[in-house]
Amino acid sequence: MATTEIHDGSVGDEAFKVERRGIDYVPETERWATSRNIGAMWTGSAINVEYFIYGALLMGFGFKFWTAMSIIVIGNLSFFFVGLASLQGPETGTTAFAISRAPFGSRGSRIVSFFNWITQLGFETEGLILIVGAVIVLCQFGNVHVSSPLKVIFIILAAAIQAIVPYLGHATMVKVLRALIIPFGAIFVLLAIFDLKHGAASFAGSGYANGWEIYTAGLAFVIALSGLGWTECGNDYTRYLPREASKSSTVWWIFVGTAIPEILMMTLGALTFTFLSTSAQVAAWNGNNPFDALYGQHFIPSWVIVVFLLFSIVQLFGINSLDLYSSGVSLQAMGLKLKRYQAVVLDSVIACLLTIWATFQSTFSLYMKEFVGVIILWIAPWFGILIMDWIMRKYRYNAAELQRTDSGGLYFGRGGVNWNAIVAFVVGGVCATLAYSKAPPPVDFPFHWMTPISNHYGASCAANLVKGVCTAGWYGGADFSIPTGIILAGLVYFILEKATGNVARQVARQKELEPQL
Repeated sequence: MATTEIHDGSVGDEAFKVERRGIDYVPETERWATSRNIGAMWTGSAINVEYFIYGALLMGFGFKFWTAMSIIVIGNLSFFFVGLASLQGPETGTTAFAISRAPFGSRGSRIVSFFNWITQLGFETEGLILIVGAVIVLCQFGNVHVSSPLKVIFIILAAAIQAIVPYLGHATMVKVLRALIIPFGAIFVLLAIFDLKHGAASFAGSGYANGWEIYTAGLAFVIALSGLGWTECGNDYTRYLPREASKSSTVWWIFVGTAIPEILMMTLGALTFTFLSTSAQVAAWNGNNPFDALYGQHFIPSWVIVVFLLFSIVQLFGINSLDLYSSGVSLQAMGLKLKRYQAVVLDSVIACLLTIWATFQSTFSLYMKEFVGVIILWIAPWFGILIMDWIMRKYRYNAAELQRTDSGGLYFGRGGVNWNAIVAFVVGGVCATLAYSKAPPPVDFPFHWMTPISNHYGASCAANLVKGVCTAGWYGGADFSIPTGIILAGLVYFILEKATGNVARQVARQKELEPQL
């Protein structure tokens, strides 16, 4: 019986060698990956301390433990979105924002590429903040005082180190992240033992997060930082799958490889919060360095915390490699004449500067709440348009034409722009903004991002503003931004494309050009 060799790279994309490929087409002869390879890579990134922190931050909204658990489970079902947004890569052999040339036009896609670049920089900055935060707490265990200049040195060193794996490329990331699954799983199992011993599933929360309005805000927080926040990266990795790769298998392995680990990680964070919830610890979770909540407590032995932080640092470098890789190819999709590894170096420098700014000018929780808004307001409409366009094309593209940016290209558009997609994107983004709730109370209560839809307050709430509590008459704070952005953008795009017949003409032309594939 013939056997299939399992490996981590092909010609031009070998592990621990610099990958020189950017957004250019991956030939069929170099499609070395399997759906299980991709799923394992995602699992290596999903067993992730960031999601541990997200679980604790969610509890900081004031939810009961079991309420938070329902949000965690439902929110992480959104990794189905990542599976859907990974099915175009095998067909096209290119990255997400080269594929976006089909709906947006060759030049119009540069707009969404720019938004993605900003988003990936935000994730990279988040990772660097946590890496440096873990180092600082380790220094506290060693009785080493960390001054502001030393923090800056830590940030610069971390930014330099994090660039190594994405500089080497896709195959290296797959191999490294897959290898990290077992050791990281082991340390989280160790942490889970103490969580099960000291955690309180009966944790009653703070009493102000009992309504459906805050529930939807918490759900948007989880969805944005889990499935939705990764949709724009999916095709960057599945482009190494062969065209005939099973769609159902691809979606399944990506979903299982992400949703289950991240549900477990967020649950650990939420459970840890239940017994590390003194006023000082809550302030630490919501402060500059959430790892401070683990220092000085008596529930988990110091040696366990030290090992956990050491593993966290290594793991955060691994997860940042995905962000750096995608931000690098996004720069190329914007039209900048940079090699992929040059883009990685540039992004590392910018992320370093952003981390220095964020470390001294903000708190981690505030940074994340603001960042969630950035994710939702552009990714939701972009995702809706991408999937609607894919469906309207009957799941087919012309890979050769996606690589063309000249005026004769099939996907060039009018002046390089498909205005149907741009209009749909703006409509979806505006409507998502109107349906967005910045944060539940009391974090910034009553200073919500006030919009006509999501944050209108009833009379009885206004009467209780001084108390910081909204009674049954309050109906503000609900968040409908994600479904609003996805559905309306996709619907507007569908209507405009049907009215103009643009996609229909391109589909007919695609059939004529199929021998070029």
